[in-house]
Amino acid sequence: MKKLTLLFTIALLVVTATAIRAQILTKDQMIADWQRAKAYTKSYLDAMPEDGYSFKPTHEMRTFAAQFLHLADGNYFFAASASGKPSTFGQKSVEKTVPQTKEATTKAVMDSYDFVISCIQGMTDAQFAQTGESEGHKVTKGIILLKAFEHQTHHRGQTVAYLRLKGVTPPPEVLF
Repeated sequence: MKKLTLLFTIALLVVTATAIRAQILTKDQMIADWQRAKAYTKSYLDAMPEDGYSFKPTHEMRTFAAQFLHLADGNYFFAASASGKPSTFGQKSVEKTVPQTKEATTKAVMDSYDFVISCIQGMTDAQFAQTGESEGHKVTKGIILLKAFEHQTHHRGQTVAYLRLKGVTPPPEVLF
């Protein structure tokens, strides 16, 4: 009886974990999350005045613009890794080639979100479960896209301090 209960519990956990994972990694949910992230990132880019784009809180840190251009590099890299679709920006680094002006940075970053969203739209739900490779790690393509989301969130979050130091109130959090 104990073995049967244990087997049932394990089976229930596997089914529950699979259902949760499927909910997280659906194509439609990922598209919605990336569209929301794009709009949220745009609000950060819009909040910083033009003269703040070259601002660095310390010598060692990236400029405000460079943080977002680095975010764009990550968007291209991870989305291309997950989808197999070549980056529309090519092999160049967005951070190293795009002028760090408000207009050029905003366009480059928004274009990177469009690329990610396009890649996800071109994938099937089954492709999210396929194994891919990114940064030397073999994981599912869905996980690669989650790492992309984590990367853009991390770098956008770092810019809160930049905005505060320039006297700008960061945009309010947008979770849904």
